[in-house]
Amino acid sequence: MDANELEYVGFWPRVGATLIDVLLISFFTVPLMRMVYGAGYWNDFALVRGPADAVINWILPAIATVAFWMARQATPGKMVIGARIVDAATGEPPTLGQCVIRYLGYLLSAVVLCLGYVWVAFDPRKQGWHDRLANTVVVRKRVAAVHPVRFDGT
Repeated sequence: MDANELEYVGFWPRVGATLIDVLLISFFTVPLMRMVYGAGYWNDFALVRGPADAVINWILPAIATVAFWMARQATPGKMVIGARIVDAATGEPPTLGQCVIRYLGYLLSAVVLCLGYVWVAFDPRKQGWHDRLANTVVVRKRVAAVHPVRFDGT
């Protein structure tokens, strides 16, 4: 697809995509956590309750997310809104290294009051901190007359 047919995906569509992804992940993780830890799991506010908690809530979602990015250039939520992740310089699919850096960048983006995510609303290329770290952008087929996407590094 020609870059002139694409637009950067802004803050609110990406929030919607994230909500879809969180619901899908929860569909799998909540029953697993209940099976392993029982109903009392939700009464404890520890960041990680044990090895199963770390695997189910941190490692498996990370692997699934990176796998979707590698296979489809998008998570299910991004697919629903017609968005995909591409290398910011070339428009090509991101490398495994970019995907891993992008996922780790999610953590950084969340640390300071989610400012790294809010950044998407103000950045000209709609990049969050995680996108900037990984040199990626989120694009979709143009739905309105907006500024075209450029893959020349600007």
